[in-house]
Amino acid sequence: MVSAAPITRKRYHILALIFVTVVINYMDRSNISVAAAAISEDLDLTKVQLGLIFSAFGLTYSLLQIPGGILADHVRPRLLYPIILVLWSLATLLQGLVSSLAALIKLRASIGVFEAPSYPTNNRIVTSWFPEQERASAIAIYTSGQFIGLAFLTPLLVTVQAYFGWRGLFIFSGVIGMIWAVVWWFYYRDPRSHESVSEAELDLIAAGGGLVDNTTDQKDAGRTNFSLSDLREAFVHRKLWGIYLGQFCLVSLFTFFLTWFPTYLVEFRGLDFIQSGFLASIPFLAAFVGVLLSGFVSDLLVRRGVSKEASRKGPIILGMLLSILIIGANYTDSTALIIFFLAIAFFGNGLASITWVFVSLLAPKRLIGLVGGVFNFIGGLGAVVSPTVIGFLAEGGSFESALFFVGAVAFVGLCSYVFLVGKIERVEESE
Repeated sequence: MVSAAPITRKRYHILALIFVTVVINYMDRSNISVAAAAISEDLDLTKVQLGLIFSAFGLTYSLLQIPGGILADHVRPRLLYPIILVLWSLATLLQGLVSSLAALIKLRASIGVFEAPSYPTNNRIVTSWFPEQERASAIAIYTSGQFIGLAFLTPLLVTVQAYFGWRGLFIFSGVIGMIWAVVWWFYYRDPRSHESVSEAELDLIAAGGGLVDNTTDQKDAGRTNFSLSDLREAFVHRKLWGIYLGQFCLVSLFTFFLTWFPTYLVEFRGLDFIQSGFLASIPFLAAFVGVLLSGFVSDLLVRRGVSKEASRKGPIILGMLLSILIIGANYTDSTALIIFFLAIAFFGNGLASITWVFVSLLAPKRLIGLVGGVFNFIGGLGAVVSPTVIGFLAEGGSFESALFFVGAVAFVGLCSYVFLVGKIERVEESE
């Protein structure tokens, strides 16, 4: 029963911490796309070599999602996040000090290593701090950090590079992350450890299905160590494979914007560097609107009794459908129409970006971090495959085939949610 005492709103303070962390996370992923043209010219890199630099992050990031999910299940976020923030920020800063293809690939790969536990940890925090009827909105808000951050940071990063060069851009990004690691350590707490959260708020969260007692402390009753049977559970259920495949497709589209998009505007569409920085922000703003709209509408439909199949899957299916329209940019030379088609596609990507809510809804309670790790592992493969494939397709100077590839991947993601996910209910562990 929910307490009658005053209800604090500390969960929203926690959400603000996650939001800023996601902004920094994606700044350190995307700054390479802003610097790409200058690095390519300075180090005399080909499109294929540039694609390999882009893919290096995705390779280690995806491969370490499962270990990252296990860490999220067993290490408190207050300790885990500052450590990985400092490490990936240091790797970001060091990119500004190297001058070889091999060194850049290694540092991009190391950023993938250290960022790997971040999204499983985000999902675990939200599952602990928010009742189910608010969870899609919470996920939408922190996920929007990747879009709003990129929308507003892209012009800022372009400006920093214009004044301090691509090396100064990486040093600037790395320092910000290190400062934020200190902020996280001082302000984040788990629900039961938070000094100023009220019992009424904890009761509200727990009554709504929030796992306020699902801590990462090994002394807690019912906690068990990781076993290989846990890993098997994450791979044997069709529902889970539906969201895994869908995430692969979602990330593949997102990665185009995260890596090749500025190069597409500058080299294929002939825009100048500063102009491309501001035009590139438009699709990110569209995606920001899409993800917030998706999250709040999805939760509103749940509160009004609409089925989870319609309220949770509907925005994702519509978003994937809109993402296919990226192909329309191949049929016009108008800059306005090109940005329009790309903005519609990325708006669709934003609509579909509440996919993490399915980890909260479908994964066995005991394995939310692990399933989140597998989910992000397979999704992260899209960040490996997409930049490399696009690099090969664009080697001749044309991005038309690349946009067809991205549109086809969006269609596959649509089909995975329509045909594989099925009824929205928590997976029961095998006997």
